[in-house]
Amino acid sequence: MLPDEHRTIDFFAEDALPAPRVAPTEAELIAAEHLGLTARAQSLGSQQDANFLLHTDDGTPVAILKIANPAFGAVEIEAQDAAADLIASTCPELRIATVLRRPDGSPRRTTVDTENGPAVARLLRYLPGGTLSGPRHLPPGTVASMGTIAGKISTALRDFRHPGLDRVLQWDPRHADRVVAKLAGHIDEPDRRTAVRTATAEAWAHVHELAAALPSQAVHLDLTDDNLVRCPDSRPPMPDGVIDFGDVTTSWAVGELAVSLSSMLHHDGVEPHHVLPAVRAFHSVRPLSPEEAEAVWPLVVLRAAVLVASGRHQAAVDEDNGYATANLDHEWRIFEQATCLPLPVMTRLIRDATGLAATDVPARTAQADASARPLLRDLVADDIALLDLSTDADSLDHGAWMDTGTEARLVTSALADGVAAVATWYARARLTRTPALSEVSTATVPTGIDLWLGRDAVVQAPAAGKVLAAAPGRVELTYGARTLSLSFPRAVQPLVTTGTTVRAGEDLIHLGSGAAVHVALRDADGPAAPRLVRPEYAAGWLALTADPAPLLGLPADTDRTRERDLLDRRAAAFATVQGHYYANPPRIERGWRHHLLSADGRSYLDIVNNVTPLGHAHPRVEQAVSRQLRRLNTNSRFHYTSVVEFTERLAALLPDPLDTVFLVNSGSEAVDLGLRLAIGTSGRHDVVALREAYHGWTYASDAVSTSLQDNPNAPATRPSWVHTVDSPNSYRGRHRGPDAVRYAPEAVAVIDELAAAGRPAGAFIGETYYGNAGGVALPEGYLAQVYAAVRNHGGLAVADEVQVGYGRLGHWFWGFEQQRVVPDIVCVAKAMGNGHPLGAVITSKAVADRYRDQGYFFSSTGGSPVSSIVGLTVLDTLRDEDLQGNATRVGGHLKSRLEALADRYGIIGAVHGSGLYLGLELVRDRTSLEPATEETAELCDRMLDLGVIVQPTGDHLNILKIKPPLCIDTTAADFFADMLDLALTQLSHSR
Repeated sequence: MLPDEHRTIDFFAEDALPAPRVAPTEAELIAAEHLGLTARAQSLGSQQDANFLLHTDDGTPVAILKIANPAFGAVEIEAQDAAADLIASTCPELRIATVLRRPDGSPRRTTVDTENGPAVARLLRYLPGGTLSGPRHLPPGTVASMGTIAGKISTALRDFRHPGLDRVLQWDPRHADRVVAKLAGHIDEPDRRTAVRTATAEAWAHVHELAAALPSQAVHLDLTDDNLVRCPDSRPPMPDGVIDFGDVTTSWAVGELAVSLSSMLHHDGVEPHHVLPAVRAFHSVRPLSPEEAEAVWPLVVLRAAVLVASGRHQAAVDEDNGYATANLDHEWRIFEQATCLPLPVMTRLIRDATGLAATDVPARTAQADASARPLLRDLVADDIALLDLSTDADSLDHGAWMDTGTEARLVTSALADGVAAVATWYARARLTRTPALSEVSTATVPTGIDLWLGRDAVVQAPAAGKVLAAAPGRVELTYGARTLSLSFPRAVQPLVTTGTTVRAGEDLIHLGSGAAVHVALRDADGPAAPRLVRPEYAAGWLALTADPAPLLGLPADTDRTRERDLLDRRAAAFATVQGHYYANPPRIERGWRHHLLSADGRSYLDIVNNVTPLGHAHPRVEQAVSRQLRRLNTNSRFHYTSVVEFTERLAALLPDPLDTVFLVNSGSEAVDLGLRLAIGTSGRHDVVALREAYHGWTYASDAVSTSLQDNPNAPATRPSWVHTVDSPNSYRGRHRGPDAVRYAPEAVAVIDELAAAGRPAGAFIGETYYGNAGGVALPEGYLAQVYAAVRNHGGLAVADEVQVGYGRLGHWFWGFEQQRVVPDIVCVAKAMGNGHPLGAVITSKAVADRYRDQGYFFSSTGGSPVSSIVGLTVLDTLRDEDLQGNATRVGGHLKSRLEALADRYGIIGAVHGSGLYLGLELVRDRTSLEPATEETAELCDRMLDLGVIVQPTGDHLNILKIKPPLCIDTTAADFFADMLDLALTQLSHSR
């Protein structure tokens, strides 16, 4: 032990803490001569210590050599090792970089001389897997795991005591104000230096008020992305290891969480709201007190400020320290993200995330006493029209939300109808402020009310108060514990002056007809809120504001709690086997063309919806349905025109002899009926189906479905009458590339063997273009050979066109056209109704007539007047808008963009498909074709964050299914490709 064995660091007594200068060859000597390990040394870098990876000649890692900064005493090192041992024993599920020990149990630790004095060197356990360092985007699961680990370590160290914890570190948040004061001068840029000092002063003031209520304990204090090690081969990266106990000390317990949160903020695409899963996870393991929750974000800001100041200082005093200089940019990004929102906003979000916001009782509406006056004299609620600009607003139909002049048009129209004023809603997201395509959400949630006047009006003080500001276009005055802000045309001079006191009912402003005024209420001690805020931060901002509607005599909006419990209500009443996309799905309440819109005003590009080929909310469909519903809707046993015209049109789209149509409600029903027709006609009950296919949920359609993702037990649970043949996948099947021609003869052999065994197949069913496998084209001539074989034994060929038919493939209206065959029975649905439940089976009259042998067929709503009108309208629109041609043009352009991405990203194994039925297959290795299942799921989640809805398909769920509405344009296709490019880069999938 060093002579001054009880010495501990006092940062403020040190001029600088440059890392020990130790060359790799010197590290190798220290390891061999002092610690009994002969190995090669590779420098790892550190801000204040010297770290080396020790490995054998073949590169196998064996240990970490850590040479502590000479300023750190031996008792501090002992405390670090004891803390690591304690956590390792308390949390066996975590891998901990503990000190290695000799056979007698003593730590492999020694003292070595460096140019700055004696330093403690020791061997630590090497943890494989790599850290979370670097710019890679952190998905919610990884973020939550970081919070969980911080909570576990905080809990494990709660009662840990050691004399080596009594140290004064620059990283201890209890000293953050002094550290910044000491080091900020090293920040060369004046604007950045001022920003750091200002943010530190504000954050420290918040923490100082809470300090007495913040519990202290032993803390690791460096559970950052640099010190959390990912579980080897985890995808996405999930941490389970902890290294570097060099900052172990006694400090505020909540600092453990704040340090971890701050380290997330420099990662690609990570904003403050992205760290909330870590807060929830920490709180579930080690509950935060209300005071700790209040302190979290100020401590994040202080950590960021210390990082910037310390990084600049270290780079100045230790110029050769590449580790310190390399971190300067991302330390500044951490600071920018930490300070991009007012502290109270993030504090409220944190309280929401932990459930501690429920302790806030005050109502967030303007509550006035009996003597309060209306803000607008002589105007009552009945004089004011409320303007709804949310996803529920009828006035925003037909894409009106995309028109920049919509708000003005609606206001003008309402005023022309004679109302005295028009007012918007507080806190309801305005769809009119939503761009159609955007990689980040935009500010859509209002923190106040906009008011347009249809006649002259007097704005009066609703209650006695003090005028805080009065200038042309602006008045602020106190209103109880809040501040009332009024913004109006700058040409208008207020009637009051700053600093004066006003009585209830005293005139504030005289406004003329046509004037607009913005009314907002905020907490008196809170920050001024923007007029519109982004939905991710709305809960934080709205908690600091109040609904001013009651000041105008209007009802307050009380519907904002519905969103929070909607998923729970769904789970309680809606069978959970009917799953939903995404773990935390957006609430989609409107669609238009190839866009989907959430209740909070976020627009998403719809890349997955082949149910609506014309696009969402197509006016022709809406008008046709509405017109027909006003006249008649009944079942098809009645005689009416539309069912005749529709079935004629549908039959005309198919080659001879397919001339007879059955109408049903879904693809599952269509396949079920198609199989019954084939079995009834052939008199044979056995069916041959392709593996890895999905055909529906009814008994018969499910029986021939073998997709493992739809039913993991499918291959083993097929009824005895179903016989499967290999999926003819030329990319990842048994026969690949040119060898894919072998699939057809093998399928023919199975069909022949069944016949030889006395069980000839009554039907062969398969998708004509392999949709469930991600848009993989069948091998050339495959269906011709298989259809011929099944027909040779008296069976029928059933084509499932549910996903790929109706022009989606671009070059072909039907998938079977690509194979140059004609099935005996065609099953179609999805695209037929543009979202209306509609399906069909088309066959020959001879086959259709054989159904009578099985009884009577009837579908109550299949072929109803409304369904028939929908079907006709879809066919008309497909033709009139040339949507099949659009699928060819835009689909071809998009496929070329995706193929270009495949040249840059090794994870893209193949781009399948035709037209606007494409599949992007992701693999971990292009030779083995190991499916990148977890990476695909993570990519879909990231794309949602970037404004794109896309989902995986295939038995391994490693293929992005790309089947947007056929009306998608090149701009949207490029946006999809650009966001995919960005997401792949952020998730570190570049070559």
